[in-house]
Amino acid sequence: MSLQSALDALKEKRYQEAVELLEQFCRNCLEHDSSDYLSAQMWLMKAYQATGEIEKAKILCQKLIISENPQARSWAEQASQSFRQTPTNASQKAGRAATTGMKLAMGGVGGSLALASGVTMTLLFGMVLALGLSLVFIVGSDDPLQGLAIAIGITLVFNIAAFFISPFIMDLTQGWLYQTRWVELAEVETLTPETAKVIRQICEQKKLKMPRLGIINDQNPTAFTYGSLPNSARLVVSQGLFTYLDDDEIATVYAHELGHIVHWDFAVMTVASTLVQICYLIYSTARRFGRGGDSKIKDAMQTAALVAYVFYVFGTYLLLYLSRTREYFADHFAAESTGNPNALSRALVKIAYGILEEGSRTQEPSRLIEGTRALGIYDHKAAASTGTAYRIASDPQKIGRVFLWDMFNPWGWWMELNSTHPLTGKRVRALSNYAEQLGLPTEFDMGRVIGEGKSLNKSRLYGNFFLDVVLYGAETIGFFIGLVMGVILWSSSPNTGLVLGAPLIGLGIGILVKALAMFPDYKQAAETDILTLMSDPYASPLRGQPAKLEGQLIGRGDAGYKFGSDLKIQDRSGMLYLHYASRFGPIGNFLFGMKRVQSLIGEQVGAVGWFRRGVAPWMDLIQLQSENGTIVNSYHRFWSFILGSGSIILGVVLTMFLSSR
Repeated sequence: MSLQSALDALKEKRYQEAVELLEQFCRNCLEHDSSDYLSAQMWLMKAYQATGEIEKAKILCQKLIISENPQARSWAEQASQSFRQTPTNASQKAGRAATTGMKLAMGGVGGSLALASGVTMTLLFGMVLALGLSLVFIVGSDDPLQGLAIAIGITLVFNIAAFFISPFIMDLTQGWLYQTRWVELAEVETLTPETAKVIRQICEQKKLKMPRLGIINDQNPTAFTYGSLPNSARLVVSQGLFTYLDDDEIATVYAHELGHIVHWDFAVMTVASTLVQICYLIYSTARRFGRGGDSKIKDAMQTAALVAYVFYVFGTYLLLYLSRTREYFADHFAAESTGNPNALSRALVKIAYGILEEGSRTQEPSRLIEGTRALGIYDHKAAASTGTAYRIASDPQKIGRVFLWDMFNPWGWWMELNSTHPLTGKRVRALSNYAEQLGLPTEFDMGRVIGEGKSLNKSRLYGNFFLDVVLYGAETIGFFIGLVMGVILWSSSPNTGLVLGAPLIGLGIGILVKALAMFPDYKQAAETDILTLMSDPYASPLRGQPAKLEGQLIGRGDAGYKFGSDLKIQDRSGMLYLHYASRFGPIGNFLFGMKRVQSLIGEQVGAVGWFRRGVAPWMDLIQLQSENGTIVNSYHRFWSFILGSGSIILGVVLTMFLSSR
């Protein structure tokens, strides 16, 4: 496909065709500084304007304005003037309150931040203290009071040191990994005047010292804070925030991050994270020292390691709960401070869209987005569904539909337990509630979404969920049922083979039953698109939905892994990860990633697989097809059937062999 054919389509006013050709050319072009690539970007901006996709045109224009090419930069600055006369989605934005600072009721959303922080910190500190005491007593302290003092001292010194030193370590790592550029408020004001106004206003009202402001030259939109004390906090955003968001939306993102500073969130999270890591450190140390030596000390060390690991797991979930709670309260702070909860709703959706768009332009996942997942305003793993909806049209109804899964599917609640951020649908619903309290129309009609959610088939939603939870543990359930049956049969007719063989047979049956649910027949897989799949409120991470997609392979799906075997496919409605499984296991995956993946990127394919929905949706690949036939086969079912059948055969053989002796 040549650039000329795209330009011909544009001149002949075949705008939709021109958009598709230009998008494809830009994805396939490896030299982003070349004149052809910049020309394609300019013409694509014009094509977007012609098809009414003004938001996309504005985003491209912003990127060209900061281009290193002076001609492209000059052209974009002139072209930006046209947006003042062009009707955009901004004219359809839900409004803001006339005044700021009005108190907004949270209505139970997020619980109590003070309670969550207090309980989490108390429990974590107590766990570390208990573990410290156990280690002190294990080494044989003759004076329990002295042992208590040592344990408390070690805990306090370690945490105080981590509390004050960690921000400087973060400064070094941020500069090394992301080349963070520290700027003055005046520079931020040139980029977004309303943001500077909001920063000054909040700092003045809360008697807060101006945070140190940083910008990372990365087009993936994100923002985060870190530090020890509110008056020495750092507030860092990426360049992508200024590209994808409008002025009022950027202001609410900064207000959200300032909310973290006002609430001391980063300080609490720094200490809490340190306490959890101490638990893990004690676990790993005790396990290592518990492998030899005196049997009494060895047993004590093994016990301490087990307790430490339990505390580590429990502490991790406490930390995740605290992280989700602080996001709700930061959203609430931004809504009160700016009087513009609708802008933050739009910002969350546009950030998801920006992450999706940037991901579609690179063959490797972003190191910035991966590395700051817990710190950032948005969990990038949840971006695919929301970003996909926004990608094809800024239609609140279409965007709202993908929130059905977040709000009503019980898997959403289950998956959220392992997430640092609340699901997007729940955050937008809370922000819509604040807009209603301010007497504003809401950006996204969450009333319609809630109404549609109430009409969902509850027996299908919850019946499938509880059945899927059972199926998740089918192998374990099968093993123990087999063990119980083997013991019962052995008690009436002593046969060692039954005790050993029956659990293996049960294990194999469990694996096969689970595989049948995960990998149903795909021969009649329906042709669909990514948005339709993501809008299904009944989707499950276990129960695979056979589907066929037509699109382009645009890169690898494995973060930071040069030889990753997973792929990304993009169709007109969005992007989805494809998980590959070789017939030869991990070695085959590695060889496929090393030898084949790079040659497949850029190919137009039909992908057949099983769609699954978690925090991040994906498809377990079955086949990749081109015009010339099947080019890749993937074997997710193969290993399940091999392991299940092998376990059953081994169990039968053991039973028969030992019973014959």
